[in-house]
Amino acid sequence: MTASHGTAPSPFKQPRAVWAVAFACVVSFMGIGLVDPILPALAGSLHATPSQVSLLFTSYLVVTAVAMLVVGWVSSRIGAKRTLILGLILIVAFAALAGTSNTIGGIVGFRAGWGLGNALFIATSLAVIVASASGGFAGAIILYETALGLGIAVGPLLGGELGSISWRWPFFGVAVLMFIALVATVAFVPNLPKPEHKTSLAAPLKALRHRGLLTMGIMALLYNWGFFTMLGYAPYPMELNAHKLGLVFTGWGLLVAAFSVFFAPRLQARFGTAPVLYVNLFCLGIVMAVIAIGVNTPAAVIVAVIISGAFIGINNTLTTQAVMLVSPVERPVASSAYGFVRFIGGGLAPFAAGKLADATNLSVPFYVGGVAFILAIVVLASGHKLVAAAEKGAAEGETVRPSLQPVGDTPTAGYQPVIVAVGATDDAAEIVDAAAMIARDAGRPLEVVHVRETAVVEELAIDAEDAEQAHTAVQDHLDRLFAQGIAATGQVLTSVGDHAAAGRVLAQHADDVDARVVAVGRSPRGPAAQFADGSFTTAVTHAAARTVVLVEPGKNAVPVASLLAAQQNT
Repeated sequence: MTASHGTAPSPFKQPRAVWAVAFACVVSFMGIGLVDPILPALAGSLHATPSQVSLLFTSYLVVTAVAMLVVGWVSSRIGAKRTLILGLILIVAFAALAGTSNTIGGIVGFRAGWGLGNALFIATSLAVIVASASGGFAGAIILYETALGLGIAVGPLLGGELGSISWRWPFFGVAVLMFIALVATVAFVPNLPKPEHKTSLAAPLKALRHRGLLTMGIMALLYNWGFFTMLGYAPYPMELNAHKLGLVFTGWGLLVAAFSVFFAPRLQARFGTAPVLYVNLFCLGIVMAVIAIGVNTPAAVIVAVIISGAFIGINNTLTTQAVMLVSPVERPVASSAYGFVRFIGGGLAPFAAGKLADATNLSVPFYVGGVAFILAIVVLASGHKLVAAAEKGAAEGETVRPSLQPVGDTPTAGYQPVIVAVGATDDAAEIVDAAAMIARDAGRPLEVVHVRETAVVEELAIDAEDAEQAHTAVQDHLDRLFAQGIAATGQVLTSVGDHAAAGRVLAQHADDVDARVVAVGRSPRGPAAQFADGSFTTAVTHAAARTVVLVEPGKNAVPVASLLAAQQNT
């Protein structure tokens, strides 16, 4: 959430436990990109066909998909740290075994074990970082997103460099790096409390009975079908060695990371989730058609694959947000159910593409992948009303949208408060107290709006706090203000992924109660992110028919409109 922070500590000043897990995240996110540059070399060395080599993706992703159904059950019983360590042990063991194998069948089998370990690791890594990080929830998310971007971008480069020595070295490289991460995790990550509620084995499958979640899951399955068809088969028509393939997919990975973190939220805020996904999926369909038509022209394939990184980055971010918007179940359950359906598509696509290529020619799998992207548009359109209504806060039933819940005493009619928005951060009390001075000077009561955030990163979603913790945080603010003789009321604003949607809900509330001023604090992401399209601060400022100010302890409040203007002029 971009509106709730004062002068926050750097998200990169973290305990050793956080760095241990973040390092493992970087290596984990290298995973697929690390293997891509060595696919042709692997086929040549082991005398395997491209369709046989594609089973490296199929075994890995199908096992990951099935494992997504049980990771919540495992983690809720043995705890996040033990689940994390178990996942790391499996990755180290099976990556090393894959490097020693002399048959394609052996590598395919070991990749399946690797997929199981990766599912256990990914499902718990973000929760461990959030639980262990200093500087609040936002800092933990920034660090995780950084690890994600670094892993996606560096994976192909490292895979290409190691693969130029031997196809075995990328596997050994992962094993060594993950072993270092394993030792650091055992040594530095503290034991974390187990969840109060144990997850049922059947919960993810039962969650798919909800129309919104099932619709978005099928859309993601079709998207992943096209995505992994390209990832599994595009290296062959490029006719490049491992080193050059690594450079191509590094360019692709840089675009994935950049468009996922920086561009997707801005496009979502300006045009809405569903419209952006429609255009994005259509563009991916065009890219696949270009690859299919130019399958005998390596330069065309190379350019198309690199450009696709931009569309894939946008899609990865917004698809998961759409899932969380329309899903009425707990976030971990929704993530597991969605991950299961999504990875099934990714796992089956390379296998089917291999059979198609063997029976016809190499262009046909790419045409089929392009059709999968277009079919994803059709499926998304069937759930368009659910997504659009959830974003606007007008939906009923099976959706999750930004909403306000009062805390404490009911305010009197016409109370015209000063509103301050804060989050689950160490400096929230300082921001509230700075806003309280504005309220005191204006002779108005203060309303504390605590934003309870759900962060969405890739296929994962995690809550900064539960409803009870958010309620307690607001009550603590109210008790402190009461002791200072300041009249105050409270609200909890629940937000899922889309910061701008939460900002618009707060702006509407400010207009409804005729607030005198809306106060926000500094974002740890810096002014470029805080004042960009798609941020909480920008959405509140544009949507509210009243003054929005930036407050910092010991400083005068500054109108955000002037800061936005200055940002646009730089």
